[in-house]
Amino acid sequence: MAARVTGAGDVAPLARAATVAPAARAASVAPYVPAHATAGAAARRARRLGWWTIVALVVLAGSLLVGVLVGPAHLPVRGLFGELLDRLPFVRVHSGLTPTQRGVLVDLRLPRVVLGALVGCTLSASGATFQGVFRNPLADPYLLGSAAGAGLGATLVIVYTHGHSHWAIDPLPLAAFVGALVAMLIAYGLGAAADRSRSSASILLAGVAVASFFTAVQTYVQQRHSDVLREVYSWILGRLVSSGWGDVRLVFPYVAVTSAVLIAGRRHLDVMRVGDDEANAVGLNVRRARLVLVITASLGTAAVVAVSGLIGFVGIIVPHAVRLLTGSSYRRLLPLSMIFGAAFLVLADVAARTIQAPAELPIGVVTAFFGAPFFLVVLRTRRGLR
Repeated sequence: MAARVTGAGDVAPLARAATVAPAARAASVAPYVPAHATAGAAARRARRLGWWTIVALVVLAGSLLVGVLVGPAHLPVRGLFGELLDRLPFVRVHSGLTPTQRGVLVDLRLPRVVLGALVGCTLSASGATFQGVFRNPLADPYLLGSAAGAGLGATLVIVYTHGHSHWAIDPLPLAAFVGALVAMLIAYGLGAAADRSRSSASILLAGVAVASFFTAVQTYVQQRHSDVLREVYSWILGRLVSSGWGDVRLVFPYVAVTSAVLIAGRRHLDVMRVGDDEANAVGLNVRRARLVLVITASLGTAAVVAVSGLIGFVGIIVPHAVRLLTGSSYRRLLPLSMIFGAAFLVLADVAARTIQAPAELPIGVVTAFFGAPFFLVVLRTRRGLR
């Protein structure tokens, strides 16, 4: 049989076949997966997420109940539920609470517990997001200098408004919010200018540099005004001493928007875990996704830090604990981190106000007490996996 002569018309198809990427060739010979097997796996994942969501909501409900009931002023459980039902439209229930107990419940305990849940939810979600965006399990919500910026803003207000009460509104949350936002924008801008691809490494290094600079300025201001050091450190260590429902109304819109955007982008986080080049190859615009997620998480962090101070380790403890329990998929990790984070901070606040009652510990001390050992466990785990 005569050998077939390759003509000029055959050269181009052969050349194109030779240049097919190995990944594409591998995909073309991937084993066939039946549709019913894929559907079954998806159904199992959905059931697993549903069960864990129920568990998380039960834990959150229990922590909210403990947070409302525990305190120096006794509140009966029956009176608590009666008062809550009486607040519903078209419902009239006699709670049996005295006016003092009603004031403690409505004006002190409830706003503090709700504020703690909002702060814990946002810090946990932001921490999980940063860990996914930067592919660093030790990343936290303060990675881009928002903590240093908020600390500097709060320090300037405490120093230069000390003893003055002519402000119509409390300038401390506003200054902390602006400081955190400015630090984050500077860090992201520097990282983008140093690397046009806006890689995670360049943004991370810029955040470290900005945080160091803002911390140095804050330390200089503190040393120049040592008479307010106690007040500054009280804010830096974190607290949930709410001024009523005003703080809750202030941060709730930011928490709602942050939570919605991060939940919507959790699939992008799963794709970005494999690396920028691979994520771009499957059609994800990594630069745009990273920009949206980082700005959203930083905005939420700045908002809650403005009213709570710097509460550390929440963004590390909760996402890693959830990851150990439910796996690393952000479809489960992000929503469960938000719920468990809210419960964790409410319980941490209960410990902060009962360990040395009637005095209160800064809540940042409580979270650091649990967070520092957990941080070491994470480091040891990573070392064991290498």
